[in-house]
Amino acid sequence: MVAIKKILSKLTPAQLIVGYYFLAVSISTILLSLPVALKPGVEWEFMDALFTAVSAVSVTGLTVVSTPDVFSEAGYFILMFVLQFGGIGIMTLGTFFWLILGKKIGLKERQLIMTDQNQSNLSGLVKLLIQIIQIFVVIEMIGALVLGVYFLNYYPNWKEAFINGLFLAISSTTNAGFDITGISMIPFKGDYFVQFITIILLTLGAIGFPVLIELKEFLSNGARTYKFHFSLFTKLTSVTFFSLIIGGTIMIFLLEVNGFFKDKNWHESFFYSLFMSSNTRSGGLTTMNVSDFSEPTLLLMSILMFIGASPSSVGGGIRTTTLAIMILFLWNFMRGRRSIKVFKREIHPDDIRKATAVMIMGSLLCIIAIFILTITENFTLTQIIFEVCSAFGSVGLSMGITPDLSHTGKIVIMIIMFIGRVGITSLLYIIGHKEIREIYHYPKERVIIG
Repeated sequence: MVAIKKILSKLTPAQLIVGYYFLAVSISTILLSLPVALKPGVEWEFMDALFTAVSAVSVTGLTVVSTPDVFSEAGYFILMFVLQFGGIGIMTLGTFFWLILGKKIGLKERQLIMTDQNQSNLSGLVKLLIQIIQIFVVIEMIGALVLGVYFLNYYPNWKEAFINGLFLAISSTTNAGFDITGISMIPFKGDYFVQFITIILLTLGAIGFPVLIELKEFLSNGARTYKFHFSLFTKLTSVTFFSLIIGGTIMIFLLEVNGFFKDKNWHESFFYSLFMSSNTRSGGLTTMNVSDFSEPTLLLMSILMFIGASPSSVGGGIRTTTLAIMILFLWNFMRGRRSIKVFKREIHPDDIRKATAVMIMGSLLCIIAIFILTITENFTLTQIIFEVCSAFGSVGLSMGITPDLSHTGKIVIMIIMFIGRVGITSLLYIIGHKEIREIYHYPKERVIIG
C-alpha cells in the first residue's frame, strides 16, 4: 500500500483521471459480466463485455451486441449505473460519496476535480459539483417521470413503461445512445412528443454543466434583478451549440429533400432532420437507419460528430468552443487582427493555443484511426469515417458495422471512445502538466508560412 501511494503521489492530475477511468472500465466490465446482469443462456465474450463497458463509461453507445437480447432487467439497472459515472464524471460522483462519508476535500482532490471538469481554477469546485449532481438528477427524474407516464400508451403495464422511461431519460441526459428497444428510437419515429422530450434531455446534457448552472442562477435571481451577466463561455458555447443544431437541421433537410425525404411530408422531414442533427452533438439515438442517408449527408454528420458537444458536459469531440475559437481566429487573421474579440471580451492567448492543439490532435487521432481501419476492416471509407467520428465524439451512431469489426478494429474504436470521453486536453497533459518557465531565449527569426 505504501508503494502504491508513493506511485500515485508522483502522478499528475491528468494521469490520475485517466487511471480512474481505466479503473471504472475494469469494474464496469466485471459488473456487466455478472450472471445476474445477463439473460439466461447468453454467452458473453470478454471482448464484447470490454467494448460495452468502454462504450458505457465513455457514454458513446456503440455496441457489438443487442442490449435487450443480452441484458436482464437487473442488467439494465447496472448499465444505467455505469452511464451515470460516465455522464456526470468519475470525480463528480466520487466527490459526492466523499462528502457523504465526511471525507475532507483537499488540494489533491480539488486538482482532480478541476482536471475532470476541465476547469481553470480551484475555487468553488465542490459547490460546482454539488450543483451539477442536483441539476442532473432533477433533469433525469423529470424526464423519467414524463416519459414513464407517456409510455403507458406503448407498454402493457406501468413497470415496463417506467423502466423504459427511466432508461431513455438517463441514456438521453447522459447522451449515452444506449437503448433497450433493440432498434433505438425507430418505434417512436412518428411520435414527435417523445422525440421532442428526448431532444431537450440531449441538449441539457450536452450543452455544458456551467451553462446549466448559470441558467439556474439567472432564473432564480438574475431574472428579477436584471443585473445578472452570463459568462463569455456560456455565450460562446451556446451560440455555437445551437448554430450547429440549426445549421445541421437545414443542411440535412436540403441534402435529403430529393433523397430519403422524397416521399415524406414536411413535418416528417423536419423532425428527422432536427432529431439527427441534435444527436450528432453527442446523443447517438436515431429514428431511422442512418445508412439510408446519402453520402454527402453522412459526411456532414461525421463532421458534426467530430465537433461533438460543449466542454464540461457529457459529450466528446473537439468541443464547441474549440470550433468557435478556430473560426474566430481565422476570421480575425484574414482581417489582419492579432487578437480575438467577441461579446465585448478578448480571448486569452492560452485558450487560443489550447484550441489549436486540441484541433490538431483530434484530427490526427481520427486520421490515424481511419487509416488503420482501412487496412484491417473490409468496409467502405464512408462507413469507417462515420464510425471513427461517432466514437471520437462519444455519439454512438453507426452504419451497422460495429458488431462486424475485427478485434483490432474494436480495440481502435475503444481507444478513440476512451479518448473522446477523457478529452484531448487530458491526453495532451498525460505526459505531465507542469508549466516550464524559460530562463533564456534565442534570437527570433521568421520562416515562410503557406
